[in-house]
Amino acid sequence: MKLLIVAATGFEIEPLLNSLIFQKEIKPNLKCYVFKHLQVEILITGVGMVATAFELGKVMSSKYDFALNLGIAGSFANKFNIGDVIEINQDHFIELGAENDQDFISIFELGFLNPNVFPFSDGFIKNSLTSTNPFLQQIKKAKGITVNKVHGNEKSIKKTIASYDPEIESMEGAAFLYACLLEKLPCAQIRAISNLVEKRNRDNWNIPLAIEKLNISALKILENF
Repeated sequence: MKLLIVAATGFEIEPLLNSLIFQKEIKPNLKCYVFKHLQVEILITGVGMVATAFELGKVMSSKYDFALNLGIAGSFANKFNIGDVIEINQDHFIELGAENDQDFISIFELGFLNPNVFPFSDGFIKNSLTSTNPFLQQIKKAKGITVNKVHGNEKSIKKTIASYDPEIESMEGAAFLYACLLEKLPCAQIRAISNLVEKRNRDNWNIPLAIEKLNISALKILENF
């Protein structure tokens, strides 16, 4: 089985790499590893949806059986604690559109995209390519948004919650799901909560805990393929 693991930065998945056997470097940001019976290629895209889409576009000519997006994220929902590991099974490009004074008009309302044409469903990208991996099936599911600018303003946070009712926020997730679904590649976006979405306060963040929990779960996912 051949897996593609996608991460924005190397430090987010460094503990996982220590459990894999390095084989070769395909290019500086794409390396091949082995884990038991699995061939695992690790792609480090850089931060953000543009970098993610570009780098995925360059590797999608290769054949993979499954793609896994790993990273940390912020949580809007009080039901998720820092360190919780979540699968984002639907995501949204919430910034795609136009401003009309104080109002926002989505790309769908503008008529440039149909909100119900694949890979979109009601404006969301919903992961319809599920896996039978037993550990993946146990992970909590959540609704995400993907942004270029993470939220840190109370007014904009309240407006975003009222408009989209998101649970998780990342900077790459929807781009990953979009690429995989269009390529009909089974996939999962896995995030560990490093902070709550609130007025920026790094004292409340716990990135080391999120990375620890993320990599423990990633290893269990590999073990269950």
